Amino acid sequence: MAYHIPALLDESIDGLNIRPGGVYVDATFGGGGHSAEILKRLGNGRLVAFDTDEDALGNAIDDKRLILLNQNFRFLKNNLRFVGINQADGIIADLGVSFHQFDEPSRGFSFREDSVLDMRMSRNIPVKASDLLNSLDEEELAGIFSSYGELPAARKIARSIVKARVTEPVKTTSDLIRCIGHLIPQGRRSKYLARLYQALRIAVNDELGALKDLLMQSAEVLVKGGRLVIITYHSLEDRLVKNFMRAGNFSGEVTRDFYGKPITVFSQVNRKVITPRPEETERNSRCRSARLRIAEKII
Repeated sequence: MAYHIPALLDESIDGLNIRPGGVYVDATFGGGGHSAEILKRLGNGRLVAFDTDEDALGNAIDDKRLILLNQNFRFLKNNLRFVGINQADGIIADLGVSFHQFDEPSRGFSFREDSVLDMRMSRNIPVKASDLLNSLDEEELAGIFSSYGELPAARKIARSIVKARVTEPVKTTSDLIRCIGHLIPQGRRSKYLARLYQALRIAVNDELGALKDLLMQSAEVLVKGGRLVIITYHSLEDRLVKNFMRAGNFSGEVTRDFYGKPITVFSQVNRKVITPRPEETERNSRCRSARLRIAEKII
């Protein structure tokens, strides 16, 4: 089984508009697919790659132009300075969970196996999904399920978990199903659990907070004319990226100067989101929800 198959590989690398001799950042190294393609076009440039998952380090590419850091991309600016880089010509991030993380039961990212409810992108994160399920109160859990999973029955789910954990802690997939199985709509089990797991994973890893940090720092790190390339997999991520590229903030509200000219850091290269072609989804069904947005720094 491949560690990961990158989504929208050609479209995203083309979107970087790589300049031979430039400096580029792969914020989500994973299996190294995007980095390998960048290196093919990089000439004598430099590539700095990030991955918070220790397992990804085993995919390191033997190339002196590449620096691979076992760090969260939310610390982009400081880590670039640490390796002697202040600015970059392009930044790419593929925000999906790797195949390896989904397919390794001990990581707890998939409900298709009766595995522990871990869901940490890095084993250095102190709190697992099971810790949240067994420690947060009903209101806090409902907030996670509503905000990050957009589940309409968030309060009922939280109440069922809080009630059930009094008798037995919620540690595994089967424990969670025991708590909330009666709430799953008939014929929608996979979609329902996918949203529930998404909510827990986002909370465990503070994924939206990390994405906001990356986007804000990208505006500082990129040179004028530099490209920001982001692949998202659900509406919460995509909304943040779309708003930031459009308006330079997360609300999407465009501010204007005295003359009515929009004040923004980026210009959207593709105003219409790019999605996988049918032939790609046939080869890799896991990429079907991928959404690619590209922007160029204009100031």
